[in-house]
Amino acid sequence: MRKDEISPIEKRPIKLSSLKKTFRLFHYVKPYWPQFALGLLFLLVSSLAGLALPKLLGELVDGKNNAQVFNGLNRAGVLLVGVLLAQATFSFFRIVLFVNVTEKTLATLRQTVYGHMIKLPMKFFLEKRVGELSSRISADISLLQETFTTTLAEFIRQMILIVGGVTIMLLTSWQLTFFMLAILPVMMVIAVFFGKFIRKFSKQVQEQVAKSNTVVEETLQGIFNVKAFANEFFEIARYKERTNEAAKIGMKGGRFRGFFSSFIILGIFGALVAVIWRGVAMHMPTASLLSFVLYSLFIGGSIAGLAEVYTNLQKSIGATEHLLEILDEPTEDLAPFNEIKRENIVDGQISFRDVTFAYPSRPDLTILDKVSFDVYPDQKVALVGPSGGGKSTIVSLLLRIYDPVSGSVYFDGRKSDSIPLSQLRSQLAIVPQDVFLFGGTIAENISYGKPGATEAELIEAAKQANAWEFIQRFPDGMNTIVGERGVQLSGGQRQRIAIARAVLKNPRILILDEATSALDAESERLVQDALDKLMAGRTSIVIAHRLSTIREADKIIVLDKGAIIEEGTHGELVEQEGLYRMLSNMQFQSN
Repeated sequence: MRKDEISPIEKRPIKLSSLKKTFRLFHYVKPYWPQFALGLLFLLVSSLAGLALPKLLGELVDGKNNAQVFNGLNRAGVLLVGVLLAQATFSFFRIVLFVNVTEKTLATLRQTVYGHMIKLPMKFFLEKRVGELSSRISADISLLQETFTTTLAEFIRQMILIVGGVTIMLLTSWQLTFFMLAILPVMMVIAVFFGKFIRKFSKQVQEQVAKSNTVVEETLQGIFNVKAFANEFFEIARYKERTNEAAKIGMKGGRFRGFFSSFIILGIFGALVAVIWRGVAMHMPTASLLSFVLYSLFIGGSIAGLAEVYTNLQKSIGATEHLLEILDEPTEDLAPFNEIKRENIVDGQISFRDVTFAYPSRPDLTILDKVSFDVYPDQKVALVGPSGGGKSTIVSLLLRIYDPVSGSVYFDGRKSDSIPLSQLRSQLAIVPQDVFLFGGTIAENISYGKPGATEAELIEAAKQANAWEFIQRFPDGMNTIVGERGVQLSGGQRQRIAIARAVLKNPRILILDEATSALDAESERLVQDALDKLMAGRTSIVIAHRLSTIREADKIIVLDKGAIIEEGTHGELVEQEGLYRMLSNMQFQSN
């Protein structure tokens, strides 16, 4: 299974504990309960009206004791028309009410799940796939939509038809009722399970067709390689194998469909014939027998429908439990704010005191081991060292994406967890190596640093980031669509958009994570110039592999295997026989 694929919706067994969890969803229905209750009333009335149809049809066929109401119309006919009109009217209003309540409820549920999910800590997202989480909001909630609008109503309607129908039949003839219940429902249940068995073959055919389509997609996307390796006939054979397999499964399924059709004719219709035969043998009146047979069909169809309803309810319970698992996850302590309180404004001083850290997913692997250092306001401090040394982890701790296992991080002498999380993060900005841009316009991406910024502020930020020049060259300027993840921009352009975003945020502490490592010389010059402007007057933490970019840093911290092994300026460190000097010699000599 690919990383972005999601597993099919799981069918959970219907247990009391599962039903209790599912009933939690009715908390979201509570504001619309009057409409929902009225819809249930309409459902009850329309279902009861449906129970009257077989009885009235029997009376209509009988024709006896039906006093003429109007010329050519008898009482049964008029009542039938009235019942049908009432059933149609109540069904219309029931559907409208259920759909209205469902749409409002699921909109609230979607908003609740998304709002909760986006406030969850990073640990949660490291353990989940993006496709799976998207599925929770789309597929799972869509399934609940079907449950509220259709499945629940079908379950109630069919239970009313079964209970009411059997009751009327028992009053009509208890002997024939037991005879019918011993034959017809059994046949209907067998037909349902037989139909499920056949659908498995249809699913297998679809899977094989999907595999054959994958062959087509891969070969057309990689047609150059197919031709370069002269593998046309290999791909033809591969496609032939897939399609032949789909045909074999389809033919096997066809044989079972033939058996199923024969079973319907012999089994279910045979059971109906047996009921009619038994009724005639008991000298039952024609009208009563017709009503009885119609009730039998109602009950048989309802029993068969319950199997489908049960399957849908199982899926609904699975979807509900998935959603509740998300809603039961503890969120970060976030709170909206209009402006940062004066006591929570940071000046830019940072201290790590004996910080030890291991990722929650790998608690036995220590990433930082009793790390301590100080950064003073407006300093430019660089973090260097081999991959895996703990540089990016320090950034995560600064942003409080994670909290230390032991030790503490301080801002201006205050523990980081004593500052409200939202207000703390609003004073930090990061320009990463792998810039993520949203698929909208350049203006939307820059304004992400300060939602609601004016056009003048956006242009000024773009100018400071050396981005305004290339933005002007686009026909749509700031309204240029950047494409998914910014694919329509070059690496240097994406970096400068990210810098403009950080400029607009106007952070007190700036974090640069290898912001120029993947750029060509000209792009690097423009980006580095923009970064130099951005770092002026701010505390800056720079992660760098290119040591040439951090020669002027006020302090360089060298990390290796989770510990600080050297600390000082560039000039001080190159005078020592240490890791920094070795890295410096390797880079500058190679250049």
